[in-house]
Amino acid sequence: MAKAAVIIGASGGIGRAMADSIEEEGGYDRVWRFARSFTGERHLDLTDEASIAAAAALVATGPAPTLVFVATGLLHQGERGPEKAMRDLDPEWLARVYAVNTIGPALVAKHFLPLLPRTGEPVFAALSARVGSIADNKMGGWHGYRASKAALNMLLRNFAIEAKRKSERAIIVGLHPGTVDTGLSKPFQANIAPGKLFDAERAALQLLDVIEGLKPIDSGKIFAWDGDEIPF
Repeated sequence: MAKAAVIIGASGGIGRAMADSIEEEGGYDRVWRFARSFTGERHLDLTDEASIAAAAALVATGPAPTLVFVATGLLHQGERGPEKAMRDLDPEWLARVYAVNTIGPALVAKHFLPLLPRTGEPVFAALSARVGSIADNKMGGWHGYRASKAALNMLLRNFAIEAKRKSERAIIVGLHPGTVDTGLSKPFQANIAPGKLFDAERAALQLLDVIEGLKPIDSGKIFAWDGDEIPF
């Protein structure tokens, strides 16, 4: 049966590397790439539901997607970075972070999960972050980013429960890629331990290995790049 992979955020480091790796491996009949910076039918802006719906309608023309991967995230923008303390909280920035890290992927799920086939073990995965784990939070700070990823994790769990009512074998997960040498992590790389900063190509391959090892029992969970489960 023909199958497709969908990469949303395909202009970013991890998204581009994921799409390239999938195409090189040749396991899918079609690889769809969408991004906010793309023009035409491949344009998808997480803050514009109409563009998400249009992309889903395009993918619906077939073949059915057995992998949908949301490779997006917002940690800093321009002069605005993650909050170090409560005094740094700003409602407009919080709303922007939630729009990209939580609401956008949720709307992608709304429009793309119905496209997954009811046979096999299709996967919907979104980039999460270890710092979104409440149980693992030992340092505090980065309020908006942490909270938006924690909210994303909850939504993914919700979607996994709902999806099982239609397909027992659908898999919905959040994935933590580690610290990857992309624009998102660039301002925070100085204190990264040797060997813990991954290039985008390595990060993509590691995440693909995790995806390939997933089983239906894993749906609704969060996993790190090495396959370890991350607590909520």
